[in-house]
Amino acid sequence: MEKISTHQFMTLGSAVLMGITFLPIASNVTRASGRDGWMTILPGFAMGIPYGLMLLSLLAQYPHKNLLQISETLFGKWTGKIIGSIYFLISGYFGGLLLAQLGHVFHQSIMPLVPLWVFYLCGLLLVFCVVSSGIEVYARFSELIFPIIVIALLLNVVFSIPRIEQGELLPILSEGLTPLFFGALKVMPFSMSYIFVLSGILAFLPTGKQELAQLKTGVWRAVFLVGLLDTMVALIQILVFGPTETTRLVYGLLELGKMVDISRTVSGIESLFMGVWLGSWIIKISAFFFAATWGLETVLKLKGVKGNLLVAALFWGITFGFKRGPSLIMEIGLVEAYVILPFTSVWIVTLWGVSQWKGRRERVLKTN
Repeated sequence: MEKISTHQFMTLGSAVLMGITFLPIASNVTRASGRDGWMTILPGFAMGIPYGLMLLSLLAQYPHKNLLQISETLFGKWTGKIIGSIYFLISGYFGGLLLAQLGHVFHQSIMPLVPLWVFYLCGLLLVFCVVSSGIEVYARFSELIFPIIVIALLLNVVFSIPRIEQGELLPILSEGLTPLFFGALKVMPFSMSYIFVLSGILAFLPTGKQELAQLKTGVWRAVFLVGLLDTMVALIQILVFGPTETTRLVYGLLELGKMVDISRTVSGIESLFMGVWLGSWIIKISAFFFAATWGLETVLKLKGVKGNLLVAALFWGITFGFKRGPSLIMEIGLVEAYVILPFTSVWIVTLWGVSQWKGRRERVLKTN
């Protein structure tokens, strides 16, 4: 069985958690919390830490099993299949939405004359190649791509510093702490998407005592690394555009790329950044492709090439359901906030609670 090292787990987790959150996050938190929205990003991501630790606790009790298999063990076969069906439907639908988003962003930003279906097909082929290579290759791919993504983000932030408008960030906390709560709620769905995928990756993680301690550290590091990076991205947009314009610009980071001017010789390098960020989409879409195959295996015992082809067909079909970018963006936000967030949070808390209750019951019976 394929395995992921503890270092690969941290890098892969960071890449999945990051995804393409750096594109819409500034607009989301600024709309909810105003100019103080950047303060809500790290707390919002930190909400995922308890859920990550609960997953690792379940891994220690049920080694080499993912959460779908653990659900069958604790809840019974048919309840487990119902959960697996929901998991498959969510993964397939959301993965298709992300693939459609990739096509729309590249079509509108750098290649408007290329038909949308070409971007869908190319993106799907890349994802299919990554998934067909297995989880180990996927983890190594993330190890290679994630540092490049981080460097591209940092360069975008650094090159935008000369365009900062003084005073855009002031006054701080002028509306109190209450708006920060609503901003954190806008960020929580991103962390729950990470936990949603992590529930399937459990089966590929080491289960030794030392490794489990390193995995717990990996969850903390992934959350704080991605939280700090997204905080910088949101902060620089507010400083450059101001809160009103940041709210209006759904993909403000692309606008920053267009404004980059290096020594009056190099400008408008958003296409280069887009090339790097393509890796973010591939990692995120591949994560939900894997999740859909795990759900399919749980429900129909279908895996391998046949399962991958079925999931690819599902992704392909969903991409053509959205002709307009704004409706697609709205749909992605709704699925994350009102489907993935409640399903994942309730599922994991319930499963962890039942496992703890059964564990205590077994210990009591042994002592008696």
